Amino acid sequence: MAKNNNKEEKLEQQLWKAADKLRKNIDAAEYKHVVLGLIFLKYISDSFEELHAKLTSEIANGADPEDRDEYKAENVFFVPEQARWSYLLSKAKTPEIGKYVDNAMDAIEKENPSLKGVLPKVYARGNLDSTSLGGLLDLIGNIALGQAKERSADILGHVFEYFLGEFALAEGKKGGQFYTPKSVVELLVEMLEPYKGRVFDPCCGSGGMFVQSEKFVLAHQGQINDISIYGQESNQTTWRLCKMNLAIRGIDSSQVKWNSEGSFLNDAHKDLKADFVIANPPFNDSDWGGNLLRNDVRWKYGVPPVGNANYAWIQHFIYHIKPTGKAGFVLAKGSLTTKTSGEYEIRKNIIEADLIDCIVNLPAKLFLNTQIPACLWFINRNKKRKGQVLFIDARDMGQLINRKTRILTRDDIRKIADTYHNWQKDNDEYQDVAGFCKSTTLDEVKALDYVLTPGRYVGLPDEEDDFDFEERFNKLKAEFLDQLKEEERLNKLILENLGKIELSIIEEKE
Repeated sequence: MAKNNNKEEKLEQQLWKAADKLRKNIDAAEYKHVVLGLIFLKYISDSFEELHAKLTSEIANGADPEDRDEYKAENVFFVPEQARWSYLLSKAKTPEIGKYVDNAMDAIEKENPSLKGVLPKVYARGNLDSTSLGGLLDLIGNIALGQAKERSADILGHVFEYFLGEFALAEGKKGGQFYTPKSVVELLVEMLEPYKGRVFDPCCGSGGMFVQSEKFVLAHQGQINDISIYGQESNQTTWRLCKMNLAIRGIDSSQVKWNSEGSFLNDAHKDLKADFVIANPPFNDSDWGGNLLRNDVRWKYGVPPVGNANYAWIQHFIYHIKPTGKAGFVLAKGSLTTKTSGEYEIRKNIIEADLIDCIVNLPAKLFLNTQIPACLWFINRNKKRKGQVLFIDARDMGQLINRKTRILTRDDIRKIADTYHNWQKDNDEYQDVAGFCKSTTLDEVKALDYVLTPGRYVGLPDEEDDFDFEERFNKLKAEFLDQLKEEERLNKLILENLGKIELSIIEEKE
């Protein structure tokens, strides 16, 4: 939802502060399910009660407000009486309110198969006191009170999204595992422009890529039904958040799958060829099951190393793009230069296949769960500018929102996206800008030994830009091991000499 005025922004902040005060002795990782579950419950209850009131007014014409099919036809979840918000508010001041809410979640799942196993049942636990829970019900009950369904859903969806971000900030490193910073998602979507077709995210977290794709379509006067969503998530708790996040937006999540093995070992969409792949996979993941997938059909450009999944993700994305499709994804910046365990050969093969459209170097401190420098890759199976790659260096962009966290502003996002689109159009509006962007031929990339760091092309000093975290770590590790060996040798030598000295002393005494 577009932020039309400061009032709604203040509402979000006030709600967050009020909800956070009620947290008491529960950590953010657990409390987010309490709060987000209630926001979701309020959303489906509002939607249900509005349609229920409409059907009640039409009883004389044969309408039945308790007929499940009436709600199914309008894509509205049916909410049983004991799960309706008005009923729960009537119990909010009772000591058993937690039990009532858990029962409500159970009842909703039984009535709506698509929500089976999705809703949290954490409200009767001992560490959440009934007074705080009652206060939280009152607080959330005031969101969009009296609004029409469309307006209410929009505000609740916006609050849900805002709270996801705030909980991610509160959790820090762990929060980054389920949440990609909003400004990074917006940049990916603005550059890919997923107006129509299949949108796929095989490591979808809480669903931010999908929500932003929907917003993009609606912002450009498109139809939300013009895109279909496909996703996969290996963390079941995060998958539940994703299902709620999509449901509150009215997005069909039936093709968003969960399994514990993950996208590599158990690809839930093996036959999918998507129009758009948008993703933020885990950086430098060493535990991805690569030893079990040495002969996988996805490794067209080379077998990725067992100890790092970066180039497995790249090839997984390429495998799932249709012949006219595109992909935009986040990776650790070391992926642009690495020569470890065959990754250089894979990158070389992908470059020579002319699949890389654009590389964007990102500023530091954008991500909550890692300090590893990051970049964006854009793959295009149907490039408009054959034999060329656009490099954009955005390291100096963005603004700090606190000491540890940076965001890209709307102006930053617009500047980067416009540069990319003007370059694709190959018109007079695009020009190389020293220190920011450069249109480069494949021959120039080959001449620099297939290095993809933007600073090498746009004209920035390349000492920092060429920094390879993994390479440096391995070098330091090797130096440390060498030092340990030298210390062991010296210690052994000292002990041997001490033994000789002791023996000499004994002999002299004798």
